Amino acid sequence: MKNNKGVLFIARAGLIGALYAVLSYISAPLTFFGFQFRLSEAMTVLPVFFPEAILGLFVGCIVSNTVTGAVFFDILFGSLATLIGASLAYIMRKLPQGLLWLATVPAIISNTLIIPPVLVAFYGSTESYAFLTLTVFVGEAVTAGGLGTLLLYQLKRVFKIAR
Repeated sequence: MKNNKGVLFIARAGLIGALYAVLSYISAPLTFFGFQFRLSEAMTVLPVFFPEAILGLFVGCIVSNTVTGAVFFDILFGSLATLIGASLAYIMRKLPQGLLWLATVPAIISNTLIIPPVLVAFYGSTESYAFLTLTVFVGEAVTAGGLGTLLLYQLKRVFKIAR
């Protein structure tokens, strides 16, 4: 029985990672001037329901950044931003029903703090740091915050998860 749990953990992590990579890839055209509207960022709430989503999201981010031609440091730091957001969402899973939407905030904050310096240092962005911080924040607020909240409460309803 214990082996089946391990297989399920890895399988679910793999599926989540693959879906994250696919959604990132198809939403890549929505990334411009620091605005990053990765539909996959909505998935950063999945650790609230599945701890294996942390691994899946991290690996999925590595894969998506690699196949879209990101530079090494973007692959590294962008994936770490996703890992931080997903890990903190998992920690926030015990929040009361009315506050569970706060599990979307770690992904917004981690990407807003980590991605602008990457854009400046490793892509040579000429946009101001303040502008890049704003645009990354807006993209994350829409995808991780807005779409993530919708996904979070839809999953709670579909799976009838009571908390």
